[in-house]
Amino acid sequence: MSEKKVVKPYPAEVRARGVRMVREHRHEYGSEWAALQSIASKIGCNAETLRGWVCQDERDQGERPGLTSEERERLKKLERENRELKQANEILRKASAYFAQAELNRRFRT
Repeated sequence: MSEKKVVKPYPAEVRARGVRMVREHRHEYGSEWAALQSIASKIGCNAETLRGWVCQDERDQGERPGLTSEERERLKKLERENRELKQANEILRKASAYFAQAELNRRFRT
C-alpha cells in the first residue's frame, strides 16, 4: 500500500510575500511565468503553487472572475454541513424503518 505524502501548507506570511513580490516585479521579467519561476525559487516554493496564490489573490481583489477565498470557505462549510445532514437523514430513515418493522412484528404476536 502506498503512503500519501502530507504536504504542510505554507505560512500565510510566505504566501503574502510571494504574491506581493510577483505583483511588484512581474514587469521586470520577459513573461509572467519567468517572474513566477524566479520568485518561487527565492521563497522556496514551486512556481505553479505561487501561480495559484497569485490567481486566488486576483480573485479576492476582484481582478479575476471566480470564487473569493471567503466564498470558497463558505462553500466548503455548506458542503460539509450538507453531507452531515444527509448522513443524519439516512440514519433517521433506517431507524424509522427498524421501529416500524418492530411495531408490526409486535402487533402480529399478540
